[in-house]
Amino acid sequence: MNEQERADRHEIRKIVDDYARLADRIENEALAALFAPEGVLRIFERGNPEPVRQRVGRAEIAEAIKGLSRYDVTLHMIGNHYVELNGDVATGESYCRASHIRPVEGGDAAARENYVMNIRYLDDFVRMEEGWRIAKRELQVEFAEVVPIL
Repeated sequence: MNEQERADRHEIRKIVDDYARLADRIENEALAALFAPEGVLRIFERGNPEPVRQRVGRAEIAEAIKGLSRYDVTLHMIGNHYVELNGDVATGESYCRASHIRPVEGGDAAARENYVMNIRYLDDFVRMEEGWRIAKRELQVEFAEVVPIL
């Protein structure tokens, strides 16, 4: 692996990690800036070949991330990460386990549960003047679970 490839892989991995960190902090403008200006965020549920939601461009993506504020807290843990470089474009696949702490529906006011999404991100990256950016991110919810918080 040459020095340029090492640097590219590091920068792309940083984007993947920054996405998770910024989502947890609901820093929606900074998160949207990880995308190319006309970047696409598509959200899929297992078994559905069509996205359940799609956002195009930084403004729409930033607005969508604000929706995470409905949770008390979120925590996105990035696991496996694979990237394939091809000049100024790349593809990637990352696994994520995302916890979303929320009130228990119909429960007492203090009751909370953890809605856990097990996600596979399929990414297209592009090198721009400002560095690597996400051209398209497909967020595929592989399965979800609800865990009581004791």
